[in-house]
Amino acid sequence: MGPRIVPFGDAALLVELADTVSVANARRARVLAAAIERAREQEPGIDAPVAAAASVLVPFDPARTQADTAREVVEAALAVASTGGAEPHAASLHELAVAYGGDDGPDLELVAVELGLRPDEVIELHAATEYEVLFLGFAPGFAYLGEVHARLIVPRLATPRVRVPAGSVAISGPMTAVYPQASPGGWRILGRTDARMFDPGATPPARLRPGDRVRFVPRR
Repeated sequence: MGPRIVPFGDAALLVELADTVSVANARRARVLAAAIERAREQEPGIDAPVAAAASVLVPFDPARTQADTAREVVEAALAVASTGGAEPHAASLHELAVAYGGDDGPDLELVAVELGLRPDEVIELHAATEYEVLFLGFAPGFAYLGEVHARLIVPRLATPRVRVPAGSVAISGPMTAVYPQASPGGWRILGRTDARMFDPGATPPARLRPGDRVRFVPRR
C-alpha cells in the first residue's frame, strides 16, 4: 500500500506507510518523522512526530494549526522522505548478555515444542540475529526489535501475565524485546538480562534508541 494520511482524533494525523512490520518500513517511518521534525521549524503548531513500525503519528495544536495545514506539511515531508534520507542519529551496537531458559526463560521449552525445535536451537536462532531497534513504545524504554528468524515467529500468550520481571527477553510475532521494568505482558519469555534498559537519571534515559543494533549473547 502507498502512504495514507488519516485523521487521528481532532488533534493529530496518522501517516500509514505500510501494513506490515519490517525493518525497512520502520526505517521509512523514522526518515519521515525526521523530515516532519525539520518542517516544524516553519509550522510550530505541529508537535513532535512519533514513528512506529510502519506509521508516523503527527500531533498538532488545533488552536495554532489547522488540520489542512498540518496535512500540507506532512505531504511535503513525504515528498522529501521519498527521495531518501539519513537516520536521525548514528546507530550504536549493544551486546546484552542473556540467561536463557529455566526461571529466567519460562516459555523457552514450550516455544521450542510449539515450533518443532530443541530449546538450544531456539536460543541459537534468537542469538544469531543482529536486531534493529524499530521504535520505542508500550512502556518507557521498551524497544521493539526486529526481525526475528522466520522459524521463531510465535503469537503472544492467549492470556498475558500480570507481571513480567524487568530484563525479561521475549518474542512475539516478528519482533523481540527486553522488558525495561516489571510490568504486565503477553510476549513469550525466553530469558533475562541484567542490563538496565531505562534509567530516568540518564541522558537519554532509554538505553536503546530507534536505529540502534542489538545482539543477544547467551550467558554460559
